[in-house]
Amino acid sequence: MNPTWQSLIQGLKDKDVRSMAKLITRVENREPGWANAMADIYPRAGSARIFGITGSPGAGKSSLTCEISRELSSRGYSIGIIAVDPSSPFSGGALLGDRLRMQALFTMKDVYIRSMATRGMLGGLCQAARDAARILDAFGKDIVIIETVGVGQDEIEIVRAADRVMLVLVPGQGDGIQAIKAGVMEIADIYVVNKADKPGADEVAADIMGMLSLSEWEKDALPPVMQASALTRQGIGGLVDTLLDGPSDSRDIRVKEEMRVTEEILSMLEREVFRQVRGDLVQNGWLVRAVKQVMGRSADPYTVVRKLLQDRADGAFTIHMEHGNGTEE
Repeated sequence: MNPTWQSLIQGLKDKDVRSMAKLITRVENREPGWANAMADIYPRAGSARIFGITGSPGAGKSSLTCEISRELSSRGYSIGIIAVDPSSPFSGGALLGDRLRMQALFTMKDVYIRSMATRGMLGGLCQAARDAARILDAFGKDIVIIETVGVGQDEIEIVRAADRVMLVLVPGQGDGIQAIKAGVMEIADIYVVNKADKPGADEVAADIMGMLSLSEWEKDALPPVMQASALTRQGIGGLVDTLLDGPSDSRDIRVKEEMRVTEEILSMLEREVFRQVRGDLVQNGWLVRAVKQVMGRSADPYTVVRKLLQDRADGAFTIHMEHGNGTEE
């Protein structure tokens, strides 16, 4: 392994914040050796609780994350926050909007905030965010909070990365109905009506409870529907109590963990296969020829792709993970 990786990992073990930050950056950028570094870090993780916070833009997720973190800190917890921001169209990096809303946390030594870009990933959650959570876990954070960009039909990746997911809605934006349209009613462990100090909060909460009563949930297992206000701190203590009060059934915990591991393996496999296949097709000129055939109407995309898959199935198909010195099978 690259000695620089080794020194950063040693710094992580020694609770050095700079080493942790550099590790996250290098892993996020997928620098050569990142996979081996994460393999070394993986056994050291697994103790932190991971909470996901999602909801429509403007629901006050960042402000709520800030108040939840302050409450957790007051109870003696060390917190890591991963704020997944939209990607900059120029640099590809995070727009850092969430950091602006969490300035109250900057002076708290037991809270670490990291903004990450979606990098075009559906769901606003990329593998790098999972890796960052794992690094924060290995560093010794008790709780890692992942705040996503927004919520929609394709934006439910957070359920595959977090122990508990909180869906944030607000009065005045039709979010109760929008939640049905987005198809996200099944992803949350807790529903929170933020900005409860505004008119209409009770109606939104009632709408959510009504929708949940029509779902396939068992009545005694319905997720809690809570009201809170990041501005006035109304309901923050009770919300944190509920977040910390995880499922008591070990079977449910194991099923969810198995689902997360399965999805992570398949997601990483999908990316690595795509990376290898695309590189091969570009390097050997196949992609250029295929585009010319389709543009010239001598072939169609469906037949081109089907023939490619048939050809690759006839030969050896190996996947190469990035290695510090190149690649490894």
